[in-house]
Amino acid sequence: MSATETERRVETVDTDAGPARITWLQAREPRLVLAVGHGAGGGIESRDLRALGAALPAHGVTVALVEQPWRVAGKKVAPAPRTLDTGWRGVWPALTAPGLPVVAGGRSAGARVACRTATELGARAVLALAFPLHLPGKPEKSRADELLGAGVPTLVVQGGNDPFGRPAEFPPGEYGITEVPYGDHGFAVPKKSGLTEERAMEILTDAVTAWLTRLV
Repeated sequence: MSATETERRVETVDTDAGPARITWLQAREPRLVLAVGHGAGGGIESRDLRALGAALPAHGVTVALVEQPWRVAGKKVAPAPRTLDTGWRGVWPALTAPGLPVVAGGRSAGARVACRTATELGARAVLALAFPLHLPGKPEKSRADELLGAGVPTLVVQGGNDPFGRPAEFPPGEYGITEVPYGDHGFAVPKKSGLTEERAMEILTDAVTAWLTRLV
């Protein structure tokens, strides 16, 4: 199934943090749902979420792109982590409604939300894209406890030059990590690296596809 053949459906869900929105990219014969949230500085149009939405339905994975209430409301600044978690919890019943295992995921702040709530919500696993291990230049203020506390199988996909945490900075733990060489926090790669954006996204989607295939 090509990306153009993927069934697309948009659903608005009321949460205690306000209305959220789910864009469903439906697999023909789905085995599981990958629900992914965006970061604090952008929406579901990021290159990594778009790439996953285009690639995974052909492999039996329905992708649910979740827009937090603050983004749906047109606000420019993300709220506190507690409010993000509230929004995510509010969409969870809709994500589980198809009756399939749900992998919780997200990029950056969305990855933190998925890690913090995975166990309580019964997520099958966590996909952490561009996990912000620390603020740029402040490695002493680590958020590793959120990642290590996910409590379910976890895959981190991290850019090799991510200022929020390079792969080598991540502590040992019960999770896998895939590096997108030269990638920054948004998985953009410099032209001088010789790696195209298309190839960078192939590395990301191939790793995620293989990992999800092993889960079910």
